[in-house]
Amino acid sequence: MRLDLSSYITLERIPQRYYKPENDFEEYTLSRFEKIPTHIYEKIDRAAKKVANDIVRHMQKNQAEEKPFILGVSGGSSPIQVYDELIKHHKNGITFNNLIVFNIYEFYPVFEPSLTNLQSIKDCFLNHVDIDPNNIYSIDASIEKDLIAEKCEEYEQALHKLGGLDYLLLGLGSKGNIGFNMPGSNLHSQTRLVMLDGDSRRDIASNYESLDKVPVSAITMGIADMMRAKKIALVAWGEQKAESIKQMVEGVVTESVPASVLQTHPEADAYIDLAAANDLTRISQPWLVTNCEWTSKLIRRAIVWLCGIVNKPILKLTNKDYNDNGLSELVTLYGSAYNVNIKIFNDLQHTITGWPGGKPNADDTHRPERAKPFPKRVIIFSPHPDDDVISMGGTFQRLVNQGHEVHVAYQTSGNIAVGDEEVIRYVSVFKNLIKEFEPENSNALDKLSDMLDYLFHEKGKEDIDTPEVRFLKGRIRREEARSADRYVGLPADNVHFLDLPFYETGRVKKNPISEKDVKIVKDFIESIKPHQIYVAGDLADPHGTHKICLDAILASIDIVKDDEWYKDCRVWMYRGAWMEWEIDHIEMAVPISPEELRQKRNAILRHQSQMESAPFLGDDERLFWQRSEERNRATADMYDKLGLASYEAIEAFVEYKPIR
Repeated sequence: MRLDLSSYITLERIPQRYYKPENDFEEYTLSRFEKIPTHIYEKIDRAAKKVANDIVRHMQKNQAEEKPFILGVSGGSSPIQVYDELIKHHKNGITFNNLIVFNIYEFYPVFEPSLTNLQSIKDCFLNHVDIDPNNIYSIDASIEKDLIAEKCEEYEQALHKLGGLDYLLLGLGSKGNIGFNMPGSNLHSQTRLVMLDGDSRRDIASNYESLDKVPVSAITMGIADMMRAKKIALVAWGEQKAESIKQMVEGVVTESVPASVLQTHPEADAYIDLAAANDLTRISQPWLVTNCEWTSKLIRRAIVWLCGIVNKPILKLTNKDYNDNGLSELVTLYGSAYNVNIKIFNDLQHTITGWPGGKPNADDTHRPERAKPFPKRVIIFSPHPDDDVISMGGTFQRLVNQGHEVHVAYQTSGNIAVGDEEVIRYVSVFKNLIKEFEPENSNALDKLSDMLDYLFHEKGKEDIDTPEVRFLKGRIRREEARSADRYVGLPADNVHFLDLPFYETGRVKKNPISEKDVKIVKDFIESIKPHQIYVAGDLADPHGTHKICLDAILASIDIVKDDEWYKDCRVWMYRGAWMEWEIDHIEMAVPISPEELRQKRNAILRHQSQMESAPFLGDDERLFWQRSEERNRATADMYDKLGLASYEAIEAFVEYKPIR
């Protein structure tokens, strides 16, 4: 069973030679804008294995010379795969007895040891190898405030006494930070206390029950000590890191992107996956560095890029525009700018449809969806109980209005995203109802009173909710989803709650996907045998739930893809909660009128617990309905600027085709 198929989604449009050049000449040509050696891998585990092998090689070299090996380690999600590979080395007989570790940052203050960054590193690495516990150096997360400067000095002295770091393993923060050296950090900074901004706190929220419980500061190794390391490996995965990677690798050295200082280190390398490489020139605009394999999608990407450079709509581009901006190949290939312009204009025009389920009795030759069968059986998968209306609420409404048999499947309960105050409000209402209509039901009253006592007096800052509280939080979200579906016009029998097991940990940090999760999804799909499946392809979700939910669906599709019924099924990926599809990817664009946009907002507003009081709104001050509307309007504005029809808003989709 293949459980990680979402990682293959980007491969379809990126020829291997762009990230795996055949020889040194090709590599130099492709990477000439890159100022840090950057190694791009299709799969995260392959990159992690390369870094782990490199660490072990350097460690064993020191062992042979009877010297300690000083390794700087960081927390977060990016290094975890490297730690997994290091543990495999140990299980295969490699000793770590000469390893000395420096934890490069620690959250502050943290009074529960299990929630420190050091404990996280111990749990996923150090406790599984034969390192001497006395060889682990870290700032104490619970020290008194007036001792911070003294302890930072002691930490640095210990590092300098040992001769500095032999090897530094870094992740990349969302602001281009390394450790918690945030934008504006002096490039010669020392170990110190720093305040965390909203993005940084959101990045580490998976270790805590909610964002408001994340520490407001951290103690971090300074850039100066990092730059003294003999060897540095930075790892970064996922499209949410793509912008920072481009700034770090291709931009100028600047305090606004602290990781850019690695350009000045003689032995610093970046190891990234294709998603994180997305904005690098050789991946995003390969025509600027090499001859291209001109697929339809790459041509579209180039023309959309060119329109932005010269500030013209597609049909006004000239031969000179192409020749002056590195796209003369296309003029040669098609004979003239006019021929290219018409091709791409028509390609984009054909993505637009007001009939996402296919228009009956119409020629579907140039439509994104086929006309028959009509009506269609449709499944909309929603990772959380509001992603359906946030990301594709207008399309959802059209599918229902146009007569299709629409089913919505909510993959998780979403209970972790309900604030305690919501529960207190509902429990108080329930108590009043019971007292009024069933006062003799003392058992129910006692249970409700126990829940209130727990939330008011017993629940600690780091406690997991009781099963009763989690149940009620899940039911709050479930009924909000039902309310939104009623507003859209969906029959109650077509609303399904899958409650996938991976999610039910009580914490932001979830379990990995399992075969049990896949079976639940597969059985549901087979019960409907749909003609269309809509799935969330929003892999920038900072908590990873969308990716796990997508992997569960893609693994299920991988199992049923050869069944007879599936031959008449298409899978459409939507985005919108965190980011939108780039226009060169879009294969179906569903216009939304001003009235439909208002209806979409009303459906989103049915999810009252996810408005201002939602725990995971992040550093973006806009509410989800505001984010969604602005993204939909931005997509419509892009179509307008390219010279196509002008709409109020557009929801965008990309077709997923099973991996063969």
